[in-house]
Amino acid sequence: MKRIAVYCGSNQGVRPEYAAAAEQLGALLARENIELVYGGGMVGLMGIVADAALKHGGHVIGVIPEKLVIKEVVHEKLPDLRVVKNMHERKALMAELSDGFIALPGGYGTFEEFFEVLAWSQLGWHQKPFGLFNVNGFYRSLLEFLDHTTAEGFIRAKHRELVIADHDPEKLLHRMSRHRPPSEVKWVR
Repeated sequence: MKRIAVYCGSNQGVRPEYAAAAEQLGALLARENIELVYGGGMVGLMGIVADAALKHGGHVIGVIPEKLVIKEVVHEKLPDLRVVKNMHERKALMAELSDGFIALPGGYGTFEEFFEVLAWSQLGWHQKPFGLFNVNGFYRSLLEFLDHTTAEGFIRAKHRELVIADHDPEKLLHRMSRHRPPSEVKWVR
């Protein structure tokens, strides 16, 4: 994996562990020479993960819609900032640029972005790995819900296996690099 898209909150959350995890992930990606692709903001966990990657010599690609640039939430120290027209273009470009996806804790936007590219994989549009950085058990209930949805017959077992979760970012990256998705999927442009 040469580039990983990281989805995360534009807020920091209430626990200091979330910010620490974002910093840890950004530093790890830089150390592993994996470029960070993210939403281009300077606020919340987004800003923390980008700052940590930059601080440790990593390359960061920000992808941000025009309207968010105007609101002045754009990270101004990015070496590679791509301004797009809207959120749809943002998600498509981030997916195209990335070899895998990781979600840190976040809210609706984080969930929506992660699940959209996950659904694209289920549909056979790409075969890139997915990771949930399960900081302090943040995604525990979601993982239980995915298991329930699988047991109820709405997600096939092979598609449930697409989501890899770990509380340790190094283990998460390792597991993602070894993950082999269902063979019938291919990237479609």
